[in-house]
Amino acid sequence: MTFLTLVLLAMQPATPAMPPAPAPVAAPAKWATKEGDVTIRDFKFRSGEIMPAVRMHYSTLGTPHRNAQGEIDNAVMVLHGTGGSGKQFLQPQFADELYGPGQPLDIKRYYIILPDNVGHGASSKPSDGLRMKFPQYDYDDMVELQHRMLTEGLGIKKLRLIMGTSMGCMHGFIWGETYPDFAQALMPIACQPVEIAGQNRMWRQLLIDGIKADPAWMGGEYKSQPVLGLRTAASLSMIAGGAPLNLQKNYPTRDAAGAYARERVERDIASRDANDMIYQFESSRTYNPWPGLEKITAPMTWINSADDFINPRNLDFPQQALKRMPNTRFRLIAESDETRGHGTHTWAVQWKADLIDLIARSGG
Repeated sequence: MTFLTLVLLAMQPATPAMPPAPAPVAAPAKWATKEGDVTIRDFKFRSGEIMPAVRMHYSTLGTPHRNAQGEIDNAVMVLHGTGGSGKQFLQPQFADELYGPGQPLDIKRYYIILPDNVGHGASSKPSDGLRMKFPQYDYDDMVELQHRMLTEGLGIKKLRLIMGTSMGCMHGFIWGETYPDFAQALMPIACQPVEIAGQNRMWRQLLIDGIKADPAWMGGEYKSQPVLGLRTAASLSMIAGGAPLNLQKNYPTRDAAGAYARERVERDIASRDANDMIYQFESSRTYNPWPGLEKITAPMTWINSADDFINPRNLDFPQQALKRMPNTRFRLIAESDETRGHGTHTWAVQWKADLIDLIARSGG
C-alpha cells in the first residue's frame, strides 16, 4: 500500500509495526490539533454516482502564512494509508521527529494538514448508513476530493509539500500527474507507481473475499460485524504488514509470537467495519499512474523499504520509473531489526534526512 498504517496507532515506539486499525485515535496532548470539515456538494464519482454531500474531515497543526498576494504559502499535506486517518501522523514515531522546533516540518514554520480520506476516519464512509450503497469511490475520486477540500474549503492554491504513506504514497503519484504545479515537492513513501496486480492484488482480493464469504456479512446488511470474515482480513493484513527481523527480535519464542499475533488480530477486528474495509481495499482497483509518469515535474523523493512484503525490493519498477522522472530521487531503506516492513513509512527516523534534503532542493 500500499497501505497498512493504523496498526501503528496502537503501538508504542519500541513495539514492532503491524497493519492498520482504522478506528480514530485521540491526538496526543503534545500535538493538539484544530479540527474541521469541508462539505463537497453534488460530487460526481468516476463511477457516475452522485452524492449530494461528501464530508471531508481534516486536522491541522501550525498556522497558515500568507504572502504579499494574500495566498497561503506554507501548507503541507500528509496523506494516510488504507484504513487509516490523519490522526495517525500525531503518533510519536512520526510527529516527534518532524513537527518540533527546528525539525523538518516545524509547526512554527509550516501549516500541516492531515485529511481523513473519503471512506475513512471522520469523513463520509459506508458505515455512516449507506453501507454497500455508498458510491464506489476510487483513488482518483479521493485525490479530487482532497483538491476540492484544499481549494474550496481551505483557500489553498499551492502546497509546499505533499507527503503520503502507502495509499497516500500512491495518491502522491496521482497528484503529481493530475495537478503537476500544485505542490512544490512530493514525497511518496511505500508504494509503486503501477497497477496493483500480482501478489499485491491477490492478498487484497483474498481479504475482500474473506469478508464477503462470511454468512454474517449478509451482502453488507449485517446486524453485527461479520467476525469470521474480519478475522480472515485482519490475519492477512498482519502478515502483509509484517517485518521479519523486527518481529523475530521482539518475539523470539513460539509462545510470545503466538500470543502477540492473536492479541493483535483481536484488536484489529474490534476496530473495523466490514463494509468500510471492503471499500477501502477496492478503491485501488483503477490505480495506474505508470503511463503518465512524465507528467510529474515537481521535485520528488520516493522511499521504499527492503523488507516491505507489499512492495517487494526485487521488482524493478523504481529503476524503470526513474528514467522517466528526472527530478525524482529514490531510496530503498535497507532491512534491519529496526525497520518495520511496510510500516517503516511511519517511522520518520528512517527517512528524516531524505525529507530535509527534499525541502532544501525544492526551494528551502
